[in-house]
Amino acid sequence: MVVRLAESLELTLRDRNNLLLAAGFAPVFPESDLAAPELAAVREALTAVLDGHLPYPALVARPRGELVTANTAFDLFTEGVADHLLRAPMNVLRLALHPDGVAPRVRNLPEWGRHIIDSLRSRAAHTPDPAVDALIEELSGYLPSVAVGPDHVGFAVPLHLRTDDGDLRLITTLTSFATATDVTLAELHLEAFLPADEESARILRLRASRR
Repeated sequence: MVVRLAESLELTLRDRNNLLLAAGFAPVFPESDLAAPELAAVREALTAVLDGHLPYPALVARPRGELVTANTAFDLFTEGVADHLLRAPMNVLRLALHPDGVAPRVRNLPEWGRHIIDSLRSRAAHTPDPAVDALIEELSGYLPSVAVGPDHVGFAVPLHLRTDDGDLRLITTLTSFATATDVTLAELHLEAFLPADEESARILRLRASRR
């Protein structure tokens, strides 16, 4: 009954385990170490997807933004960033919006930042987490207080990023292990950046040729 209730509420696997514990039962969903031998096939699959996405950036992160791994094109987001934001565990959400991070190069920071924070708020509404609430408060403090502009279309806000090779316009896609029965895998998401126009694609190919 507890498992069926958790499924009906669409709880995360971690929250389903917590609900089982609160009801006096043992957790039923394992939480593996991503470096464990039994997850070798998963690591290989992630590497293949990341490498296959080149010359465009892609990364794997946990729900609170902790970077797990990324492809070589991710260096697009680390150029000129302060060292304290690059120390492990690196948080890609903080990296994106911190004044010492990517933010100074984001031409549509208010729209892009609100897109990130709205996504976090949606996740927090579904799965309450004090750490996510604290992160939302922190990231909100980095954004300018201006009205949302015409680039804000909710589900598909382009990232307008300045680089030495020219401006990039990028859109993102998110992929997850929808049928995962392991807490570790269920909490991973893969974010892939795609060029929104041919000029952005050309610049990304140029960067890859110099790498």
